[in-house]
Amino acid sequence: MALSGIQIFKLTPKKNCKECGSPTCMAFAMKVAQGAKKIEECPYMSDDALAQLSEATAPPMKTIKVGAGDNEHTLGGETVLYRHEKTFVNKTLYAAKVCSCMDDAEIEARLAQVPAVDYERISERMYTEMIYVNQAPSAGTDKFVELAKKAAAIRPVILDAKDEEAAKAAVDAVKDTKPVLMGANASNYEAFCKIAADAGVVLGVSGTSIEELYDTVAALEKLGNKNLIIDVTLDSIKATFEAAVLVRRTALKDNDRTFGYPSIVNLTKLTDDKTMEEALVTLFTMKYGSIVIVDKMDYATALPLYGLRQNLFTDPQKPMKVAPGIYPLNGADENSVCLTTVDFALTYFLVSGELERSGVPVNLVISDAGGLSVLTSWAAGKFSSTSISKYILENVADKVKSRKLIIPGKVAVLKGDLEAKLPGWEIVVAPLEAVQLVKFLKDMKANGEI
Repeated sequence: MALSGIQIFKLTPKKNCKECGSPTCMAFAMKVAQGAKKIEECPYMSDDALAQLSEATAPPMKTIKVGAGDNEHTLGGETVLYRHEKTFVNKTLYAAKVCSCMDDAEIEARLAQVPAVDYERISERMYTEMIYVNQAPSAGTDKFVELAKKAAAIRPVILDAKDEEAAKAAVDAVKDTKPVLMGANASNYEAFCKIAADAGVVLGVSGTSIEELYDTVAALEKLGNKNLIIDVTLDSIKATFEAAVLVRRTALKDNDRTFGYPSIVNLTKLTDDKTMEEALVTLFTMKYGSIVIVDKMDYATALPLYGLRQNLFTDPQKPMKVAPGIYPLNGADENSVCLTTVDFALTYFLVSGELERSGVPVNLVISDAGGLSVLTSWAAGKFSSTSISKYILENVADKVKSRKLIIPGKVAVLKGDLEAKLPGWEIVVAPLEAVQLVKFLKDMKANGEI
């Protein structure tokens, strides 16, 4: 349970603190309680007190790491149930499935599909982060281990082993990549715990009910293993959703740290229908899968899904922004007309989408406008004739030969000032709405104006 500033102050080892009882100490304790300071910053805190306070002030959900090197990901660390309360911390990861029950051709096709979904949206890489490797009971250990090796060479893996022998062999083969070992349950948790602990990897815990799941996690904690992820997948969609919500609520609202671990949802066990899976992966991204396993990840699924995830896991107090720069669209070159707008992500995607739909080559110029919409940034002085002209002169003028600049219709008032500050440039006012840009540009092209 999180401690108040008073509680933190009382737990301070006063015999070691030269500032004991002073307002400075109290102020520091209050800042620790608010998250503005780390308890380790106190130079007079003993190791025992640091350990005690660090545990007490840690997030109710444990933070764990999966993968290694450039493929390392952070899960958990959440402190709120709802994004608007504060913010979500570590985004949901997606894993595509391969199984040792598949033939070689299908395995190769699925593994080749994983790196195919990989693109950038608003300066964030969007890709399939993990591969779920399922052991078919009929396929044997050797094929499972070889499949684990192939998959681990592409992405961090989730190993779903059906027996201790296969679990140990697969983990030993890929332990340097820091996989997740699934398969621990009420009947085998001691053996699986030893395998995961010896290899230093995350252990996935499952159960036939929420009660059994709770008891198994508690038993693993008694064995000293707190490097866990909870598989909330049960025998139906409804039961799985209830478990996902209950696990998160128990940890965050009831302060019961037995359920204070990230969750995994395996959709391949809940449905074979692609449309239903797409709906469910959206649902469990919001509530509350830390990892969601899907059958396949393709662009049709990824494009809307990653957009949703990016919205959910962006700080609501900080608007999403695109990086300033020149974005050539429709094969634009240095002779193509320039069009400028703000760096607010929603505006960028609306405008760039309409520009692409027009088919007219355009250099879309984005300057720093504080991540605000056109009118808001103009009213705040962040999208002004001064800021636009300065960016054009410093970052655009020497890269393009065109001297025609199209500005948003909502800031038509800037036209005169821009013409004065950008001598030699022709300033053109665009329509008020982005949807009107298609006809506007096509007409300009037909009239020989661009």
